[in-house]
Amino acid sequence: MIVCLLTIAIIFYSNDEPIATVGPRVQSTASSVVPSDSATNRTRPLESAQRFTTTIRRPTGPPTIALHQADPQGRTGDIACSTCHSVREPDFTNRSPTDLDQFHQNMPMSHGSLTCYSCHNPADADKLRLADSTAVEYPDVMTLCAQCHGSQFRDYKHGAHGGMSGYWDLSRGPRARNNCIDCHDPHVPKFPSMQPTFKPRDRFLNPPHEASHE
Repeated sequence: MIVCLLTIAIIFYSNDEPIATVGPRVQSTASSVVPSDSATNRTRPLESAQRFTTTIRRPTGPPTIALHQADPQGRTGDIACSTCHSVREPDFTNRSPTDLDQFHQNMPMSHGSLTCYSCHNPADADKLRLADSTAVEYPDVMTLCAQCHGSQFRDYKHGAHGGMSGYWDLSRGPRARNNCIDCHDPHVPKFPSMQPTFKPRDRFLNPPHEASHE
């Protein structure tokens, strides 16, 4: 009897790892079939898992500004900056909207000591410009922001700053992220200060003391 038991044990434990149960083929979310070894009935690890991509949303079109005026049908809309600035000479003496006497007087502006032409390209109103006067296409606005907000951009590259939707694990699915001006107004980028409020009360999670559990 002891010899029979030892023989069975040697058969089942002759390999270094237990034999996996054979079942349906396993597929990853990347639609890659995990191959199986028919000789040993073991499932082999996925050799080259597919990696999905991360998409960063970019603004489309040239920079625009809200008209804050309604047409005869009561509709409001935005207008491209170049609509007016392409036919007007830039005036570098105007440092903030409060210095203007025709347009944009009520535009909020609170972004350090920057002026309009710190970021806007005076030679082409459809583009932006860096501190060294290098022109930047408007969809590449994050390049402009990163030159001053280096620590935030560093955190962004590592996933700790900026909104995200999708998957942290790119082997499971794609990821989408916001750009800077999806969340921040470039003229007033600071979020208003808020006081924390009380946590929500849930009668199911926090029953009153006198409630009966019967």
